[in-house]
Order: sequence, then C-alpha cells, then structure tokens
Amino acid sequence: MLLRLTPALIVTLLVGPIVAGVGMVLLPAFGYLPALGGNALSLAPWRALFAQPGLAHSVAVSLTSGLVTTAVSLAIVLLFLAGTSGSRLDRWLRRLVSPLLSVPHAAAAFGLAFLIAPSGLVARLLSPGITGWERPPDWLIVQDPWGLSLMAGLILKEIPFLLLMSLAALPQLEVPRRVAMARSLGYRPTLAWLKVVAPALYPLIRLPVYAVIAFASSVVDVAMILGPTLPPTLAVSILEWFNDPDLSHRFLASAGAVLQLGVTLAALAGWWGLECLARRLGRRWIDAGQRRRGEGCLRLTGKSAMLATTLAAGLGLIGLALYSVAGFWRFPHSLPDSLTLDHWLGAMPSLGGPVSTTLIIAASATLLALLLALAALENEQRSGKHPAEGRLLSALSLLYLPLIVPQIAFLFGLVVLFETVGWRARLPLAIFGHLLFVLPYVFLSLAEAYRRFDPRWSQLARTLGRSPNATFWRIRLPMLLAPVLTAAAVGLAISIGQYLPTHLLGAGRITTVTTEAVSLASGANRRVIGVWALVQASLPLLGFVIAIGVPRLLWARRRGLQGAP
Repeated sequence: MLLRLTPALIVTLLVGPIVAGVGMVLLPAFGYLPALGGNALSLAPWRALFAQPGLAHSVAVSLTSGLVTTAVSLAIVLLFLAGTSGSRLDRWLRRLVSPLLSVPHAAAAFGLAFLIAPSGLVARLLSPGITGWERPPDWLIVQDPWGLSLMAGLILKEIPFLLLMSLAALPQLEVPRRVAMARSLGYRPTLAWLKVVAPALYPLIRLPVYAVIAFASSVVDVAMILGPTLPPTLAVSILEWFNDPDLSHRFLASAGAVLQLGVTLAALAGWWGLECLARRLGRRWIDAGQRRRGEGCLRLTGKSAMLATTLAAGLGLIGLALYSVAGFWRFPHSLPDSLTLDHWLGAMPSLGGPVSTTLIIAASATLLALLLALAALENEQRSGKHPAEGRLLSALSLLYLPLIVPQIAFLFGLVVLFETVGWRARLPLAIFGHLLFVLPYVFLSLAEAYRRFDPRWSQLARTLGRSPNATFWRIRLPMLLAPVLTAAAVGLAISIGQYLPTHLLGAGRITTVTTEAVSLASGANRRVIGVWALVQASLPLLGFVIAIGVPRLLWARRRGLQGAP
C-alpha cells in the first residue's frame, strides 16, 4: 500500500511547493502582501522594477547566458560522442563524468576565476616568456559586463551533466547497429553518428537541455562569482532586493522574480525556435548525402573542446589547491615562492560548524530522496508499469519541474508562504528545500540501473518461497548496491552545492560550506577563498570514493557485483 502511494507522494512533493511558491510570489508582485501593508492590488512594484538602472542589461545577460551556455555545451557533447564513441578517450572521459559533475558550481567558478584572471595561472604560465608581462594586465576578464566568464563557468559544469544524461539515454538507441548501417552506405564514423544517432538522441535529452537553459538563465552563486556586477544579472539583483533591510523591497523582489520567470520562459521559447530551425537545416544536411566532407574537422573539434573543458576544470581545482597553501607569490612566477599551512590553520576553527551543517543537510536530503526513489522504482517493477504509462509521472517531466522553474522564482514565494503561516527558518526547511533538487538527480541516476536489473533473479527468489519484500532486501538491493551508492553520491554532491535554498529557506542563519564560500566572492583574499572552495569541492568527492570503495570491499570475492546491477 505504501509503495503504491509513493508516485503520488513524489508528485505532491515536486509540484505542490512549486505551485505554491509561484502563487505566493505573484501576489506581492502586484502589491498584495498584508503583512507589509500591501492590502490592494497595484502596479507600483512593476513601475519600481522598470525604473531600476541597468535592468535591460541584466535581462539581456541572463537571457543570453541561458541560450549560449546550452548551445555550446550541447554542441561539445554531441561532437565528442560522435567523434570518440567506443574509443579509449571515450571510456576515459566517461569515468570522469561523475567526479566532474560532483564538483559544486561555486567551486568550479572559483577555480575558473583563479585560472583566467589577469594574475591567474594561465597568465603566470605564459608570462613573461610569451606575453612579455611583468605585471598583470589591466583587463576585466572575470565579471566582465557581457557575462562571457559567467558563460564559460557554466559551460564547464553543464557539459558533464548533459554528457551523463546522454550516456544514460544512448543504450535505448542501438547505436552500433545504426552507425554500422550508415557506414555501409559510405558515411564516415563521425558523420554517421551525427546523422543517424544525434536526431534520435536529442528527444530523449530534451528535458535535461531545458533544465540547463533554466539554470543558466537564473543562476545566482556562479553569477555572484563570475558574472557582471554593475549591473548584476537579474537573479542576483532579485536576491539583493530580497536581502535589503527595507522590507518594502520585497514587493520589488517579487516583481523581479516574476520577470525572471518570464525571462526563463522566453529563453525556452527561443530555444524551441532554434530547434525548429535546426530541424529544417538538419534535414537538408542529411538529404544532401555528404559522406566525408568535414568529418575530420568535426571529430577534432569535439575531442579538443572536451579535452579543453576537462583540462580547465582540472587546472582550476589545482589552482584552488595552490592558492590555499601559497605564501608569497609574486607575479609572474608560475609557482608560489613558499608554501604554508597558515591559511588552513586559520580557517580550521570556523570550518567545523559549516561542514557539519552541510553534511547533516546533504545526508538527510539524500537519504529521503533515496528512499522515495527506491520505493517508486520498486512499485514500478511490481506493478509492471513504466512511469511514462501512468498518469502521475507521465514521461518523467515532473521530475524536471524543480530544475526547469527558476529557483529564485518559487523559492522566494515559499519564503513568503512560510513567513505568512508562521514557520520560522529551521534546519528542516533547508533540508526540504534541498530535497526538491536532490530527488530528481537521485531518481534519474538510479532509474536506468534499476530497470535493467535482470528480473529472473527476483523470479528465482519467488519460486523459492521468498516474499516480494524479502526479495527486495535480500536480492535486489544487495545486487544494486553499487548503483544505489552512486546515486547517493550524486545526491550528496547536488545538495552540497546548493546555495539559494539554504540562503533563502534558512533566512541567512544557516551557514554551510557553500554559503560561506560564495560570501567570500566579494573579498580579495584568494588564499582564504581557496581553502573554502577546496573544502567544498572535496566533500562530494568523498561520497564518490565511498560509492566506489564500499562495493569493492563488500564484494571483493564477487567481481560481478562490484560495480554492476
């Protein structure tokens, strides 16, 4: 009975808060919030919003970030898969997908900032021999007004996500058979993949692509680190209005949140238009029958772009580690003149509280998400119905709802709702906010392995007199230990990287490693930032170490169970 109620519970959990949050942000956006003296509907918040200086620029950067980030990330992923399918490079980078995905957005943004800044690692490695610089150039690279560094930081993080979603969808397409058929018609391997696999793959990853658009157009933490400041992106401006001591700015923030929702919808609509254009151009390209021309260039572009982004992410983490132990480091020296642990020793007293809070929230949200995901998938197996066949979880679209609706829009409404009913900021509210974003990732990470589990094992247990519950606990769960722990590691990584749910639902009184690291973005002490960002990046990696190590330890004499469903 409880299993049958799980899909309805997941739907309620995902849809209810979002609908309530959006509804509660609409009322203050039109001047109605009795607690702050808004007793009648009014357009005053919108007039105040449109009077804000630089609003058009903020909207333009937010909209452009969503579209450009998604287009570049998707192109790199598709070209990489087309050019390296089945190769050693393909297998090597597949192993790096989960660790790269585990690096929080803020840590990756700090790493990129330390890499490309005028006095960053790249400038130091090239100076003075190649550039001739004895001093850092006076260039505005990080936090540039066009948002280029913001888009670069988002691309570094969205490529692993789209690659992971693509790898999960590819087994449904019988890729070797499709490519072999195209090769028999004379097509080169890369062109064959792009012409017969990519058109079938994209519909399967459309919702993840939409999630990338929504996130990139409304991100807060990465925008605070890499985005423009005068004016900032729209989402950052909304957060500033929300945190303003003058409570009347809550009306302005609500109007801004509704505008952010409109910007994200406009980005999604624009992407739909690009889909239609790409569909027409793609058909012409396929009908043209070109079997060889451009194949080498496409293959080289995919490989080099993926290697460049992976190398940039790795060098960024190395930069964080170097700065965290750097003593005096004169430009243009490539390495610090001395190494010291003083920065770590100075940060240790203040690290304990945020680290423990981070782990409590992440572990609680991940455990709840794992229980719900396992219950829903087990109910699916026992009922024999795929979610797409049911009315509650049709096409899994509801799983992406918290990822497609901008966080700043509905979370702000939830804060208003909780304040209205008298629910004060507490740790359970922060855990609930994290659960909304952890659950989709945990479910999607676990679903493929769960559905591919050989049903004959369960049938064999049932013939021996085992009940369905005993079969789950004694057969299915132990054999799926590796995928379950991997999904848990993904959930921990997602929770650890959450900034906005912690900041808003915790009313700024709950401090985690992420909130502390992002708050340091306005400072200039790279050593302290390096310590906090490296701690933030290290915590998710511990989850993946456990996910890989525990099955190997438990099933040391059963090689087939170490990492397989």
